[in-house]
Amino acid sequence: MNPKLLIGLPILISILLFNTSFQSKHIIQGAVNEQFEPKPVEGLPTVNDNKLKVEMVFEGLQFPTSMEFLGPDDVLVTEKNNGTVQRLTNWKMQQDPVLDVNVATRAERGMLGIVIAKNNESENVNGQDNTNVFVYFTRSSEAKDTNGVRGEKSGGNVLYRYELVDSKLSNPHLLVELSPRKHPSHNGGAIIIGQDRNLYIPVGDGDGDTTEAQNIIGGRPPNGTGGILIMSQDGSSVQNIIGNSGILGKYYAYGVRNSFGLDFDPLSGKLWDTENGNKSGDEINLIEAGFNSGWRMIQGKAPPEFNYSQLVNFDGKGRYSDPEFSWTETVGPTKIKFLNSDKLGKSYENDMLVSDIKNGRIYHFDLNERRDSLLLSGNLTDKVADSDQELNDLIFGSGFAGITDMDVGPDGYLYVLSFGKGAIYKISPK
Repeated sequence: MNPKLLIGLPILISILLFNTSFQSKHIIQGAVNEQFEPKPVEGLPTVNDNKLKVEMVFEGLQFPTSMEFLGPDDVLVTEKNNGTVQRLTNWKMQQDPVLDVNVATRAERGMLGIVIAKNNESENVNGQDNTNVFVYFTRSSEAKDTNGVRGEKSGGNVLYRYELVDSKLSNPHLLVELSPRKHPSHNGGAIIIGQDRNLYIPVGDGDGDTTEAQNIIGGRPPNGTGGILIMSQDGSSVQNIIGNSGILGKYYAYGVRNSFGLDFDPLSGKLWDTENGNKSGDEINLIEAGFNSGWRMIQGKAPPEFNYSQLVNFDGKGRYSDPEFSWTETVGPTKIKFLNSDKLGKSYENDMLVSDIKNGRIYHFDLNERRDSLLLSGNLTDKVADSDQELNDLIFGSGFAGITDMDVGPDGYLYVLSFGKGAIYKISPK
């Protein structure tokens, strides 16, 4: 394994475990004060299906956070602390990055998300046929990559649209600029493009910056944190669900602590997310327009005695619903991906896969016929994993050393991005 990644692997758990109790006390100027040792990973990861195999297709990335396919064996990958977007063609890295910007890197800050507007997703905002690429990152407050000290504000999280020209991301256009936060965690950034061609961006609550929850009666108004934003590919508001001015007009969901995964069900068109809890209460949610995830009042399922009148509903446009699945013991769920392919077998087609950062696992979920709930059995019929042992029947793959992204390639196979290994793995039939 790359020696830099061996140093960075404990940092993975404490700064990208996103929200567990390790987080605040472990980060001292970007290093780990009390290292949390992840489970050792030797050799290739495995999948719990003897008809499938795992192979490493690339190794050598530095803290990779997201990836997007341009075409067969042609992928863009973001590197958190370098502020770079690398291009891999035929599983070899291009000599120079396609983008290198100055990023703040402390804790969960950095180069965080990327999505490519495919031909049928592009709005042709410039009237040209260039490929549009959208990149979300934490801008540095200086003209260099910075780590800073705890409590120091960054340059804020930003979303840019670029054009891919001659294997470089050029002609930057700023779509969203979020206010700088002094706390370095809960930035979100796992952007996707919906079937409506709009951009969906999960943004965390800014950790300690949110002292008064914005989704409860008497709390402050939404300020660009703690939700899922929606906008067109030119950055304009499109739905005005809970407001019609400024950042308020860009909210699709709110009351979200932090999310590192969004995806649309290819059959129902419904949006789902993963959400990271505080010490417990990680979630998988079905997201309707105006969804209120309940944070800070609720983690996991709401208790029977909960008084829902405490939650803001924006004149009926917002609504709370319990998660479709939650973990009592936090795993740090990251990517959620619907396997819109039959290349791994018909039994997996259009099923939901969810990855985690803590254990480097992939969980497999079937959905009901209405595609609005998960098919769970045994001790999981209450939609809650009360212990790690209850997860055994859900584990599809393991040993990936902390997963930050998954994608279905143009070939229909599943690709997995390992933060801890700095590698991309391919899952395909034997």
